[in-house]
Amino acid sequence: MFKQNRRSFLTAAGTTVAGTALAVASIGAVAAEPGPDALSSPGKPCSCGLVDVHAHYLPPFYAQALADAGLVTLDGGFPVPQWSEQAALDLMAEHDIEAMMMSVSSPSVGFLKEPQARQKLARQLNDFAADVVSRNPKKFGAFATLPLPDLDASLAELEYALDHLKLDGVIIESNLDGMYLGDPKLEPLFAALDKRKATLFLHPTSPACFEAVGLGRPAPIIEFPMDTARTVTDLLFAGTLKRHPNVRMIVPHAGGALPALAYRLKSFAALPFLEPKPEGGGEEVRQVLASLYYDLAGSAHDGAIESLRQITSTSHIMFGSDFPFTPPKMVAANVKGARELSGLTKAEHEGIARNNAYRLFPRLRPDRATEG
Repeated sequence: MFKQNRRSFLTAAGTTVAGTALAVASIGAVAAEPGPDALSSPGKPCSCGLVDVHAHYLPPFYAQALADAGLVTLDGGFPVPQWSEQAALDLMAEHDIEAMMMSVSSPSVGFLKEPQARQKLARQLNDFAADVVSRNPKKFGAFATLPLPDLDASLAELEYALDHLKLDGVIIESNLDGMYLGDPKLEPLFAALDKRKATLFLHPTSPACFEAVGLGRPAPIIEFPMDTARTVTDLLFAGTLKRHPNVRMIVPHAGGALPALAYRLKSFAALPFLEPKPEGGGEEVRQVLASLYYDLAGSAHDGAIESLRQITSTSHIMFGSDFPFTPPKMVAANVKGARELSGLTKAEHEGIARNNAYRLFPRLRPDRATEG
């Protein structure tokens, strides 16, 4: 049963669009509320180190490829930021970020028209990321870029990146030239990820209809949270994540619009005229949403946590900075928000800050020996 309470509604109503956390209902009792004696003191912020699971990299050759394609802004108006490995290390030192997972943000390699060009750029990006990780394996991890929607080439790159380069997972955009992730054409890709028990970092991109629905504003403001929810809904109703339970998926920006839609998705899952739909109905929706991981990029505040607790446990929530697309002052504000979250036990707070990520990526733990 979903439950509604005035406190969760009022708290969630203050959530920013980055988290889109206007949840008014629970998707079942995911985790028991901690007792008052176990809560962190509001006057004592979490001072432990952070693990950033949502950060991006733009090597010079990628920035040049964007420029050559005429892309001086991305996704409806966002400037292409400058990035360097040293800038990332400086940010980490400033905010006590112990480790950072790198990925290529929207538009990935999809802005290139020729499949061969996408394949070449994806390979360059993965080799570059592997080199950064090899020189600082406890500081950096990386998600592999795939030349989607070319399935055969993406399966080959997946094998190269995960089996040879030993990258930490893959990043896939919320839609691939308008194809959402529940599409049957992508079944072999999810089977390959499931076989490897791989981590999939989901990242939003502009929908195919962006010019019609974007209101003249950059996609990250409204359409990124919406497209995140759109593709997770497609995965839920296609049964993809139920068939491939070993895929560990991270949903960005506190789930986007997903927490607000959770009750609706569970209710609609049982409608007889919908096909395909979750075989297990609303209970399957609840279970799958609870199994996903969620980062706090642009969303580290109490309202987002309150909303996410309606669909998952705090053990599935992790920190994210969205560097370098998020300006330094906003990164600092998000770090501050993460450290000052209230209503959490010390273990929950430290879990969100770093320990949940270390469980997902154990090789990054400072006390774990680096494999040769």
